[in-house]
Amino acid sequence: MSITRVNLLLLDCDGVLTDGRLYFCAHGEELKVFDVQDGQGIVSWIKAGNQIAIVSGRNSPIVERRASELGIQLVRQGVKDKLATAREIWQTTGIDPQQTAFIGDDVPDIELMIECGFKVAVANAVAEVTEVADYTTQRDGGRGAVREVIDLLMRSNT
Repeated sequence: MSITRVNLLLLDCDGVLTDGRLYFCAHGEELKVFDVQDGQGIVSWIKAGNQIAIVSGRNSPIVERRASELGIQLVRQGVKDKLATAREIWQTTGIDPQQTAFIGDDVPDIELMIECGFKVAVANAVAEVTEVADYTTQRDGGRGAVREVIDLLMRSNT
């Protein structure tokens, strides 16, 4: 597997940073579970001088909070067109799509995946996503898949 130099990592949230399940308490408050190893990988990725962005179809203050804790400055939620949002991020950062990796898990991620230099599906992604992916993680979304990809990219970027 050949990986071009990646400077920008785009992440879907539900199913990638989380296990994809939606938790709601009795008062309707949404809960999400994030993997601490994914978080450490994200911090290392940013510390190495790389960019990262979350591009999610859902809105959640929990995602904003977790992104802030990790130092992720580019957070786009409630996104209906992930490719258009990625184009805005590419324009803002000056990073080429071919220097971008995207990690996805479901059909709404495919259009964006196709435009990126390195396309990643989490292990529990739907078949349509794994078919277009350059790499499929061994770990499931929300269970270390992001860390797996970051470790791979950090090794290949050196």
